[in-house]
Amino acid sequence: MKNFSNYTDYDKKENWKIGSKLVHGALGSDPMTGAVSFPIFQTATFRFRALGDSLGFDYTRCQNPTVEELERTMAILEEGTEGFALASGMAAVMCALSVLKSKDHVILSDDIYGGTYEIAQTVLPDHNIETSFVDLSDIELFKANIKENTKMVFIETPTNPMMKVADIAEISKIAKEKGIIVAVDNTLLTPYYQKPLTLGADIVVHSGTKYLEGHNDTMAGFVVVKDKEIGDKMRAFLKYQGGCLAPLNAWLTLRGIKTLELRMQKHSENAMKVATWLRNHPKVKKVYYIGFEDHKDYQTTIKQTTGFGGMLSFEVDSKQTALKVIEKVDMILFAGSLGGVESLITYPMIVTHHEVPEEVREALGINERFLRLSVGIEDADDIIKDLEQALE
Repeated sequence: MKNFSNYTDYDKKENWKIGSKLVHGALGSDPMTGAVSFPIFQTATFRFRALGDSLGFDYTRCQNPTVEELERTMAILEEGTEGFALASGMAAVMCALSVLKSKDHVILSDDIYGGTYEIAQTVLPDHNIETSFVDLSDIELFKANIKENTKMVFIETPTNPMMKVADIAEISKIAKEKGIIVAVDNTLLTPYYQKPLTLGADIVVHSGTKYLEGHNDTMAGFVVVKDKEIGDKMRAFLKYQGGCLAPLNAWLTLRGIKTLELRMQKHSENAMKVATWLRNHPKVKKVYYIGFEDHKDYQTTIKQTTGFGGMLSFEVDSKQTALKVIEKVDMILFAGSLGGVESLITYPMIVTHHEVPEEVREALGINERFLRLSVGIEDADDIIKDLEQALE
């Protein structure tokens, strides 16, 4: 932690439960001034004391105290060795994929966020990197798609928006035997409900814009690693690609993380109520929610997570019904993001997965009748009433 290292005794915090770690972070308060809210170091550069003698910070693109506090906090929460804060979730995905080289092969979840799909389809081929999209909830399919040049498996679990769940520990075990790096997008469950590195993964990726920040008012991305060698590659990418997180955005995310436990509990509680209600509505044909005991991957979910989160998707009886819902919802907002305190609904085939070819979307189940709902922390009865009037 540069010059701050003498001011913290984190050993005392190691046995704290995650709720306490979320509130207090790495240093938590400012060791120099005692400020309870860690300061925003809104500066581009730092003064040198003398030639070759700095206070440990030179230039904000490379290091900044506010950003570093957030990076260390994320490493603590994910139980990794080092964290890296970037300007967006997409920047974090690119950072994780930067370990791949020409002629490498990467396996990705078939039902993956549209932006990640687009990177795999357009950016990676330009670097002569081969991609395969596989249903990673099926271990045998994963095994069947491993090649001699497979260097990474990029897992999204649960997936966005079909809510498939991959067995992180089992995939990691197989990957390690073949020298394959395991990266996991942990955006939907956060380290509060799921810790991929403790299950065998090498890299964890987040869109911090979503649940971690939690208020739909800033953007951030994170990569957390277990291995120093991989960490050095991440740091080099961040330094030379210039996708660093701004100090103000880092501070907003630190503030959001403090209430992550309370928010995730409420998101999850509300989502179960809303999903159950939707399941019994005559115009709803199917609900995708990992908290249902009859979900095909439920046993995997309860093995590797401590909660179900606030995301669900559902298919209605017709395109007309789907369009009517997004037009008529009132308290629920029609928007393209997720994970904030407000409930957001979206139409994936147009908003989040428009770049995915129609035949691929249809095969996955992302059709004209399909909606995704990020359940917020409002009163669950009010969320249900809004859906009820929209479905009339």
